[in-house]
Amino acid sequence: MQTSLMAMALLAGMMVCGTASAQGFTLSSPDIADGATIGNDFVFKGFGCSGKNLSPALSWSGAPAGTKSFALTVYDPDAPTGSGWWHWVVYDIPPHVTSLPRGAGDPHGKHLPKGAVQGRTDFGTVGYGGPCPPPGDKPHRYIFTIFALDVPKLDVPKDATAALIGFNLHAHTLAKASFTGLYGR
Repeated sequence: MQTSLMAMALLAGMMVCGTASAQGFTLSSPDIADGATIGNDFVFKGFGCSGKNLSPALSWSGAPAGTKSFALTVYDPDAPTGSGWWHWVVYDIPPHVTSLPRGAGDPHGKHLPKGAVQGRTDFGTVGYGGPCPPPGDKPHRYIFTIFALDVPKLDVPKDATAALIGFNLHAHTLAKASFTGLYGR
């Protein structure tokens, strides 16, 4: 009996670990499964990588009451920089928006909802920059995170770094949800 209960608890824990949620707040993508390898469409084009550099489609649900805006980040903690690598930062996403289409990370923001702002990434520009780890590294983790915020707009300068935006995100987060894609070459 005790073994059966432990097995059921382990199975339930594994099922919970496979979802990207925080108290019912979830983030998912039809293009990248949590824990799976990121496809070439979403890989950077440059630095020796030959992807299409499209941002994946994303959707979220279950935001807490009081959410006044959303923000999205894509971060690689495994980049050999000492501080990771910010691949995409979008903030001031209106509270009624619950998804971004594939390609929304275009540098011109033409597929972003009205009012949403893309911050500067570690590539030095705005817009999505896909994975492109050094050849021979173990696969890197690319953490996609949606933040439900208690403010309608972040008070950051237009050219704010991802770190400054992140500092402000954490000061205003009601909830967040993440999933992780992997990529190596």
